[in-house]
Amino acid sequence: MPKIEPMQDQGVRLADRFNRRAARVTEALGSYRALIASVLLVIVWAATGPVFHFSDTWQLFINTTTTVITFWMVFVIQNSSNRDAKAIHLKLDELLRVHREARNELITLEAAPEAFVARTAEELAAVAETQTGAAAASVHVFERVGNRKGEATAVAARGGRAPGQRAPRQPPAGQPPEGERTRR
Repeated sequence: MPKIEPMQDQGVRLADRFNRRAARVTEALGSYRALIASVLLVIVWAATGPVFHFSDTWQLFINTTTTVITFWMVFVIQNSSNRDAKAIHLKLDELLRVHREARNELITLEAAPEAFVARTAEELAAVAETQTGAAAASVHVFERVGNRKGEATAVAARGGRAPGQRAPRQPPAGQPPEGERTRR
């Protein structure tokens, strides 16, 4: 008698198969070979234009093909991106968990309310300001709820410079600073 498995197990196995196939498709279509194949397809399609008298059907073929492939690839690429992001989060969560001085509440930060994320961003920017070797830290959090818009930006910079602002350029050895140079 064949074994009948619960629908949930079949759904999980189907999702796992989709994930494996999506990863393979993303890897294959992100290669230089796929790019070359797509360029060759367009060249062959363009070369057949005179044979089909540049008809509407000839144009419809490439339009429909590219639209359908693009539509499918949105889901495949999004699946791969979600899995990669989730894996990176889990790896970082594990590092936070095993480090004695790390704050374990940061492990679930992506599910926290935006106000908590903004407060944490401000705290971390302040820590970056006081730590040796941290030149600048900037975190921007944006949240929209209905018609209300909330923003929080935390900035910490050592040496009084804003993040992204370059330090003043030092003149080569033996030359006076830029404001003190004289013309000869």
